[in-house]
Order: sequence, then C-alpha cells, then structure tokens
Amino acid sequence: MRRTPLPWLGMLLLAYLLVPVAAFFVRLPGTDWKQAAAPGVGAALWLSVYTASIATLVIVVLGIPLGYLLARSRGRFAHLIGVAVQLPLALPPLISGILLIFVVGPYTRLGRLFGGGLTDSVTGIVLAQVFVAAPFLVIAARSAFAEVDPAAEEVAATLGHGRLARFARVALPGAAGGIRSGVLLSWLRAFGEFGATVVLAYNPNALPVFVYVQFSGSGLPGTTIPVLLTLGAALVVLLLADRRPGGRGLLRRRPSVLPEPVAPTAVAGPLLELSVRAHVGGFRLDVDHRAGARRLAILGPSGAGKSCTLRVIAGLLTPDAGHLRAGGADLLGVPAERRGIGYLPQDSSLLPRMRLADQITFGVGSDPAVAAFWARRLGIDGLLDRYPDQLSGGQRRRAAMARALARQPRILLFDEPFTGLDTPVREELRLLLRTVTRETGLTTVLVTHDPVDAAMLADEVVVMDGGRVLQAGPQREVFARPASPAVARLLGVRNLRPGHVRDGRLVDGDLTVTLAAPVPDGPATWCVRPEDVRIGVSPAPGRAPATGDAGYAGGADAPAVGAVVRDVIHLGAIAEVVAATPAGTELTAHVPALGAPAPGTAVRLTVPPGAVTTWPRGT
Repeated sequence: MRRTPLPWLGMLLLAYLLVPVAAFFVRLPGTDWKQAAAPGVGAALWLSVYTASIATLVIVVLGIPLGYLLARSRGRFAHLIGVAVQLPLALPPLISGILLIFVVGPYTRLGRLFGGGLTDSVTGIVLAQVFVAAPFLVIAARSAFAEVDPAAEEVAATLGHGRLARFARVALPGAAGGIRSGVLLSWLRAFGEFGATVVLAYNPNALPVFVYVQFSGSGLPGTTIPVLLTLGAALVVLLLADRRPGGRGLLRRRPSVLPEPVAPTAVAGPLLELSVRAHVGGFRLDVDHRAGARRLAILGPSGAGKSCTLRVIAGLLTPDAGHLRAGGADLLGVPAERRGIGYLPQDSSLLPRMRLADQITFGVGSDPAVAAFWARRLGIDGLLDRYPDQLSGGQRRRAAMARALARQPRILLFDEPFTGLDTPVREELRLLLRTVTRETGLTTVLVTHDPVDAAMLADEVVVMDGGRVLQAGPQREVFARPASPAVARLLGVRNLRPGHVRDGRLVDGDLTVTLAAPVPDGPATWCVRPEDVRIGVSPAPGRAPATGDAGYAGGADAPAVGAVVRDVIHLGAIAEVVAATPAGTELTAHVPALGAPAPGTAVRLTVPPGAVTTWPRGT
C-alpha cells in the first residue's frame, strides 16, 4: 500500500508554526536580564487584556445576532452583507485604522461630539480592536448557526416557544461550539492588534505598540520579557478555552426522574377544514378539503405538496390565501407557538445536548406527569438519562412523539414518521401509533407515500399530486374505488392495465369481464386489486374443475380464462402469484401461501365484475 504524503505536509506546517516559538525558548537561558528590563510591561499587558476583553464583549453582544441573521437569510442582499462583514479581514490593519479615522477622527462630526475622545485613548483602542476582530466571531457564528437544523426551531415553535426563546434555547446551544471558537479567535485578534491601534489610538501602553517601541529602542533584548508575557497570556487563554464543543461536562449529574405517571384527559380533537393557496418557490399548492373524520392521511409521491400542507396546518408556512378551521375556529392568523398543535417532522429533531427527560418536557406547558405517562406508554421510561446520539432511530421517534403528547395537543401532525426505519421497527411503531391515536381521540394528520401507512392509521385519505387533491374520502372507499388511474397508481394497485369497452364488457386480450357499472364504449384503463383476483389450478383435459380447487370460481358473469404462472413471491402467509394468459394479459393475485401454484403451472383466472374499476382512456 502506497503511503500518503498528507501527514508529512501537515507536519511541515506544524513545524513552521512551532519552530519560532521553540527558538525563542532555546535562546531564553542566555538572556541578559539587565538588558531585557522593560519597565511598564505589566501595565501594557493589563491594558491589552482589558481592552481585548471589552472589545470581545461588544463583538459577542452584536456579532452573535448578526451571525444568526446571516445564517437564516437568503438572497443577494444577505450575500452582500456577508461579504461586507469579511472586508476587514482583507484589509491591512493600517488601512482599517485610516478608515476608522474618517468616522471617529477628531475632526469628524462624531469625533467633535465626543470632544476628540474617540482617538488616542482606551476607547480608540477598543474601537480599533472591534473593527478588525469582529469578522472572526461573525463568520464562526454564521457557520455554526447554519449547521443547526432549522426543523428543530420549527418544532420548538409548535411546542409553544416564541422567537426569542427559540433563539436562546435551540439555536444558541446548538451553535455553542462554533461560537466559542469565534469568541476565542476574536479575543486573540483583538489582543494582538497593532496596525489599526497605531493609526487610530497611538498609545505606547498597549502591548503590541509597547513591544514595537522596545524593539525600535533596544533591539531584541528589550522584547524578551514582553514576548514571554504575551506567550504566557495567550497560552493561558487557549488552555482555558480548549474545551470540546458539545461536551456534557465531567461532573456526575443526578439521574433524571419524572413524577408518577398521570394519564392525559381524553378529549375528542376537532375536525379540520382546509382551503389554502400558497406558492413555495416555483411550486403552487392548492388544497381544498373538509375532513369528515379525525384520523386523516395525506398520501402522495415526493413533491406532491404533502409536507407543505402539513406545515400550513402547523403554522410554519403562511399561505397566500384561504382558511384553516379546526372545530370552527380559524387558525391561519394564529402563530405556530399558540396553535397547540403537536408536530413530528421526518427526522424527529431532538436537541443534541439535552437529555431525554428534558426533551419530552421541553414544550411550554408540558405536564411532567403526563410526560412520564407517555414515556412509559411508549417504552422509553428507562432511557431518560440518555442523549439523542445514544438512542436508536425508533427510540428517537418515540421520544419525539412523547414530547408532542406531553403538551396534550388536540391535533397531532406526522410527517413520514417511519422514514429510514428498519422493517421490524416500522411495523412495531405503526401498530403503536395506531393504538395511541385510537385511545386518545386526537385529530391526527399523517403525511405518507406508503398506502399501508394510510390504510392502518387513517379513517379518511386525501390523495395528492402536483400540489392539488386528486381524490379524498373515507379510506375504504378511496382504496376500493380510485377516482383515476393516477390515484390507483399512488395507492399501489398492481393490476393497472389498458383495455377496451364494448357493449358493457371490458376486453383485455383474451380476458373479458361484464362490467357492473356502465362505462362509455372505447379505449379504457382498468384495475383490479390482487386480493380480488381469483385463481385456481386448471383441470386436466376432459375433467371438470374440482369444487375444492383453491380460489377457483366460474359463472356467466365472471368467466375464467386460462393462464400460466410466471412467478410466485411468498410473503409469509400470503403468496403473490403472477400469471399471464396466452394473449399476454398479465395479472397478479394474492392467494394463501399454503398450496400456492408453482411457476409454470397452468391455472384459471377469474376477475369478479364488482371488483373492477374502469375509466375511459385519457381520464
């Protein structure tokens, strides 16, 4: 295996950075301390520490909000501000000092207002330090805030936290590591500032200027003590600040304990009425639906507008027009933090440095006793001291659910709650969620692309695509009678085929079905669900089919057609049989796995007329 040169390149730079410091300490034992005397160096060191600390405090108070705004802003104007913030980094410090003179110099309006006290003073030193050091914190804070998941702040809004609380309790802790680095860099840059200080506030008692004066007057010997003190001060600051971002501390915390569980009060959630128009970039959302049941599923492919609809209900997306009513009350004018709606995004959005016990009681008005009930009910009461990175995907989903339920919302929103989970975990959570939604009486809105989720967790289904509703109604009705081929495809109907209607009969190759409902003659698209296709082993020549042949049925209204099994997929107790007729009509049927025909077996297919849905071509 060939060796990589990367470590050697890194070590070369490290050597370049450390060798000058090492050379200083190598020469230190031979120093003539009488020549190295530097009266006033202690005062100079103190002045630089003092002014750098004040400048850093100013930068923290003003720079952290600016970094947050830049991280959350988009567009050309925000980009230009970001470039302007970095400008002092590209300028020689002397130029920075000259630019400051144009604003705070003794002959400017601002300078005269302060009687010339903004230059040649401690205030002038601080002003110079703020100008050259601020970009380090703003850039670091901007990058750190950009790494904080915006969904975490959105969830905090649905948990009742206002803008300032979301900044202080979600964004700021999430960006703490990067901000700490930015504060350190800003302090060190301010501490060592020379050029702008010389021009704006020439003061020989500032440490960089003091060292320059010593070097000009007595050469290297006069700089030994100032350099030694400066290295010591910088090293102390670096050691104090060298803490791992995101650390949880060395002290042993008390175990997390919630009070005795108390079951929530079961209150029937309101029925939803939604009629909204919204533009999200180039995407248009146009949804109208009045729910007739409390358990609602929004089903559709990626990009259909499902999550946008959910965000409108949660108050995280403001539509251009329309209304959203819950139990008769319009919610569109109510901010997210006051809607009392529980919201579970796709990735759970747990806060990274918060233990599980604090996560599930994070919502404003959360009842710890109710939180304890849901922690026990959802099987996470033994994990209360863990952090999110110590939980599995399923455990994080349960924690997010408990967090939303602890506030006892009347409406609960789920955005693809099973995405990325293993099949056993998905099945377990799906059954658990079905039980919870039935027990609580909550109004639930589930966004999913999986028809099985909608079938198990909803009494009413809204099928969407392209930002609009294709079909809506009771779950059984929508699944049994798709309104169009597009809806059938989204519902996962396997047998979706072209055909032709003549005199009330559907013809597809050598398959003919007498339709139960009138359909205009002409080209058509039709479908039948696999569980409705009957299949039986074809009898030998000259023998009538046995009455015990599995699933076989005849009759004038549902004549059977011969076919050959092409494939059999065993799905536990059910087998999926794919069979094709001599004319090439291929259908999939579900039969009991025990006794399912093998590939190559001759069979008879029967399609009951009442199970067929037909649409004129072009529907």
